[in-house]
Amino acid sequence: MQKKRLTNKRIESLAEDIVETYRGDSGINFIDAANLPVRAEILEILEMLFEVLFPGHAGRRAVTKANIRFIVGDILCQVYAELSQQIERAYRYDCRIKQCHDCDCQTMAESVTLHLLGRLPKVREMLKGDVAAAFDGDPAAKSYEEIVISYPYITAIATYRIAHELYLKDVPLIPRIMSECAHAKTGIDIHPGATIGRNFFIDHGTGVVIGETSVIGNHVKIYQGTTLGALSFRKDERGRIIKGGKRHPTIEDDVTIYAEATILGDVVIGKGAVIGGNTWIKESVPAGVTVSTPNADLVYTRHKGKKQKSKRGTKKGKK
Repeated sequence: MQKKRLTNKRIESLAEDIVETYRGDSGINFIDAANLPVRAEILEILEMLFEVLFPGHAGRRAVTKANIRFIVGDILCQVYAELSQQIERAYRYDCRIKQCHDCDCQTMAESVTLHLLGRLPKVREMLKGDVAAAFDGDPAAKSYEEIVISYPYITAIATYRIAHELYLKDVPLIPRIMSECAHAKTGIDIHPGATIGRNFFIDHGTGVVIGETSVIGNHVKIYQGTTLGALSFRKDERGRIIKGGKRHPTIEDDVTIYAEATILGDVVIGKGAVIGGNTWIKESVPAGVTVSTPNADLVYTRHKGKKQKSKRGTKKGKK
């Protein structure tokens, strides 16, 4: 059998076939799209912001009381330069899509970056409450330090609180890049458009989904596998989904949602309600109510032990 070899001619033919698939693409290749934000740089900026929010947590720099102001100032200068550049790229992308020719993308980007930096003290105060909620709500937590360093939930909520500030300023692409990075790291999917109040805690966290128009009040605790999702989507006359509009749940203050609960649509879970595990909710729940599913009928079967073969001894003796 004749061996096939990758010749120059074959490479040229393959390249031409692949390039042909790029023609007419809209949004799935980045040829001549130098204005797009760079994912790797966004993630590096996130790491720098984490150093400001939780100084010393990553061990990148030796942080002391004597040098903390210098370190924070240095990080802020670097974030300002790099993030404003990435936001400008995002705005230029948006202008290209909308065919806008009169926007001052650079000035807009610098303004939004300054806004985010100015919001960091508020974001830190919110995160202090989130860490406290985790410590108070998890009997396995031994210290605040343990929570910040090891709990995936902190990565998810801190990333959300940064991305949310950019989302509110209508920055394209970058908030989703940030939130999907946290999703990949933690298994917790929080859309940057969601609204989340103070002292929020996700216990364990894996598989949690919080949709874009979800509204979560203060002192809310949810467990792994919880979904705050959309029930259905409005469509236009051509059958295409109409984007926008409230389509996810509102969770009021002091609600607890246990593992694998699914809450769908624009419903309200009233203050102090408790949603039991494995429940499926498509209607609003009044304040102070506990919702649970009936216990499944469990069948217990006793395992029968294997019969042991009796060992027969041989007697020695005269026949």
